[in-house]
Amino acid sequence: MTEEQKLLAGKLFCPGDPALKAIKLKTHNLCTAYNQTFEDDTRRRDALLADIFAKLGEGSRLQGPIFIHYGQHTTIGKRFFANFNFTIQDDTYVTIGDDCNFGPNVTIVTPLHPLHPEERKEYAFSDGSKKHVCYAKPVHIGDNCWLGANVTVCPGVTIGANCVIGAGSVVTRDIPANSLAVGVPCRVLRIVGEADRLEHFPELF
Repeated sequence: MTEEQKLLAGKLFCPGDPALKAIKLKTHNLCTAYNQTFEDDTRRRDALLADIFAKLGEGSRLQGPIFIHYGQHTTIGKRFFANFNFTIQDDTYVTIGDDCNFGPNVTIVTPLHPLHPEERKEYAFSDGSKKHVCYAKPVHIGDNCWLGANVTVCPGVTIGANCVIGAGSVVTRDIPANSLAVGVPCRVLRIVGEADRLEHFPELF
């Protein structure tokens, strides 16, 4: 298996592998180019995003700056919006549904490092070789989700459709659909329902 195949299969892989480093360098450079564009240069921005992501649905907008690790492992649905400083460390698959809105400084991470300090430095394989290794778990975010400012989504997490994740939350476990969830670690407060419609908040009008 190649290192990328190991990565996507959830196996230990070497992030310093030349082929992986080449993918990351290309994507990092594309992100740097994107971050240097003007906000109204939509044609240039759209072209750069098409080169960064595996898929980005129509009607999507990323405020920038953006910081994407691989890009080709990330699929984003239609009408997506991300505010300032959107970060995805997509060592493995990241899937974001349609009509999602992310506040400033949202971070999605998939990689995990060995817990033991000696193994974080390098791992000794049975064939006698030693390498710096990590592994990764995919992240899935359903349709119609709103992630507030400074939310961090950790490896292996699934957030169901129609969820609201409160600002500053660290999502370490799955969140079921239609949930309002907040905190560190992020916990479900309640289900979002009819009582949350704007008509019940006349003071806002």
